[in-house]
Amino acid sequence: MNRLFVAIALPDAVRQHLALLGGGVPGARWVAPETMHVTLRFIGEVDGIVEDDIAAALAEVYAEPFALTVSGVGDFEQGSKPKTIWAGVLEREVLTRLHEKIERQLALIGVREEGRKFHPHVTLARLRGAWRDRVAQFLAEHHGFVAAPFTVATFHLLSSHRGARGPVYRVEATYPLGG
Repeated sequence: MNRLFVAIALPDAVRQHLALLGGGVPGARWVAPETMHVTLRFIGEVDGIVEDDIAAALAEVYAEPFALTVSGVGDFEQGSKPKTIWAGVLEREVLTRLHEKIERQLALIGVREEGRKFHPHVTLARLRGAWRDRVAQFLAEHHGFVAAPFTVATFHLLSSHRGARGPVYRVEATYPLGG
């Protein structure tokens, strides 16, 4: 069984720029730059036959290349506790359209909808016991963050495996945009 998701890779320069934001929040486990990405669709655990169907279905997704800018920061909460710090993206509309195309292709082969609203972002840190005021201070200090825009010309099907220092991602398939 593989744990799969669909994502956009970030250029090294953007990942390094995001990594410079890390720090100053006790209880934060900062994401390694090499694993930073924008998730388009979390799929979950599937067997090899379903994985092959997913890979084939994603090959049918058509979209033109587009520019993407990582900008701003925010957090997700669980209850009243902050759980994740993230960086946002400016091109939500184009990402939402790509996400919807991916959803339609996956639905055709029987993959159920994820069940939560699509919110494109880059996870920067996972929080455990972080104080709300320290998270709020971090968000205030970095609210104006903007990375250099880059062109998205591909998206990827990735698998996730647990590693000693966090998740290890492997590219299972790459899909070019624009043909």
